[in-house]
Amino acid sequence: MQVINHMRLTFDARPENESFARVAVSAFTVPMNPTMDVLSDVRTAISEAVTNAIVHAYGERGGEIELDAALREDGRLLLFVRDRGCGIADIARAMQPFFTTQPEKERSGMGFAVMQSFMDGIRVESVPGEGTTVYLEKQIRTQPPLPVNNRPRSEDIQ
Repeated sequence: MQVINHMRLTFDARPENESFARVAVSAFTVPMNPTMDVLSDVRTAISEAVTNAIVHAYGERGGEIELDAALREDGRLLLFVRDRGCGIADIARAMQPFFTTQPEKERSGMGFAVMQSFMDGIRVESVPGEGTTVYLEKQIRTQPPLPVNNRPRSEDIQ
């Protein structure tokens, strides 16, 4: 299926940039005319993916996170969150609800479970010592948005 729009961002793995990623993906998704529920799902999943990279991939030493987003003509949103951090040795275990590598920091271990519950698809690839890529997919719309000339005009609303 053909990609109709694409963006790529690179930003520092800092907690304050989690909200930046969430807003950037939201703004990128808006032209697909998502429902508020779908937009909220996407925002939550990207927040979890970026937070995982900040907290687990780099810890206190910092690094960079890459975020790619693509909109396909069939109405699907594809997201890729990449880090070059410590990687995940056992992906299946890491994706289990309540598993955390940082229980002393009161981490819930629900990041991947949250992503799975809000997205239509998730895949994780990781190499210890090299980094992790989280692939997320969500159906944004099944029908094209209304043509501009069929939308209500502000003067028609009273």
